[in-house]
Amino acid sequence: MVDAIVLGGALALVALLRYRRPKWIAYDPDWLVEAAAREYPDQPSLAAALARCTRARWESAAYVRFVSARRANRPGAEWQFDSNLALEDTAHGTIMLDILRDGRIGGAEFLSRLLDRQPGDH
Repeated sequence: MVDAIVLGGALALVALLRYRRPKWIAYDPDWLVEAAAREYPDQPSLAAALARCTRARWESAAYVRFVSARRANRPGAEWQFDSNLALEDTAHGTIMLDILRDGRIGGAEFLSRLLDRQPGDH
C-alpha cells in the first residue's frame, strides 16, 4: 500500500514538472548575431551559429536555451558543453553564451538579469 502511494506521488510530480516545463518557441536571434559580428569580427562562425538559434526555451528570466540539455554531456546527448563566451556590448547588458563542442550555441545567460540589475546600473 505504501509503495502504491509513493508511486502515485512520484507520477503526480512527473506530471506536474512536465506541465510546468517551458515550451520551445520561435526566437529571433538578430540582436545576438549583430552583437557577435560587432564584437568578434574575426569569428564569423559565431554569428552564423547564433543565426541558427531560431528555437528557444526560457529556463528562467535570466537564461534562454537553444539546444536541449536532456542528459547533458553524457554520450549521445545533444548538449555537449565546450566553453563560454561573453558578448559585452548588447542592449541587454553582458550575455554569457554556452558554446557546445560542435560549435552550436547551447544557450545564453543574461547577467544583468541574473544579478537583478539593468545595464548601466551601478
